[in-house]
Amino acid sequence: MKPVVSIIMGSTSDLPVMEKACKFLDEMQIPFEVNALSAHRTPDAVEQFARGAKERGIKVIIAAAGMAAALPGVIAASTTLPVIGVPIKGMLDGLDAMLSIIQMPPGIPVATVGVNGAQNAAILAVEMIALADNETAEKLAAYKASLKEKIEKANRDLAEVKYQYKTN
Repeated sequence: MKPVVSIIMGSTSDLPVMEKACKFLDEMQIPFEVNALSAHRTPDAVEQFARGAKERGIKVIIAAAGMAAALPGVIAASTTLPVIGVPIKGMLDGLDAMLSIIQMPPGIPVATVGVNGAQNAAILAVEMIALADNETAEKLAAYKASLKEKIEKANRDLAEVKYQYKTN
C-alpha cells in the first residue's frame, strides 16, 4: 500500500490535533503517511520531501504548523502538489499560525483550514482525491449524507426535551 496523502507536522506535539486527520483518512480507506519535519530545524529534509512527494505517488499534502507556521509554505514552494495548511493553536490562540499560513505570495498557494482544523484538512484532501476516483467519491458522499442524518437525529432528540415554555 502506497500513501496518496502525506501528513507533515513541525513537531510530534502537533499529533493530538492531527490525529483527527489520520482517523478520517483511515475511515475513508485512503493510504497516508505521517512524518515530523521542521521548516526551521530540518529545512533540507523538508525541501527533499516536497520535491520527491509527487514521484512517490503523493497526491495531497497536509502540513500542520504553529507559531511562525512556515512549514506549509516551504513545502508549497517546492512542489506542484496541493498543500493544505493546518494552523496549530499555540500563542495568540493560533491566530499567528493562521495568518502566517494564509499570507502566501502569488504563485505559492496553500489552502488553509481553521485553527486545529485537521479533520477539515483531511476532508478537503479526500474531496481532491475524489475528483479522479469514483470509489472515493462514493465514500465521501456517504460521509456527507451521514452528517445530515446526525443533525436530523439531533432535532428528533431536541423535540423530546421538555421545558414549560418550549413551543416545539
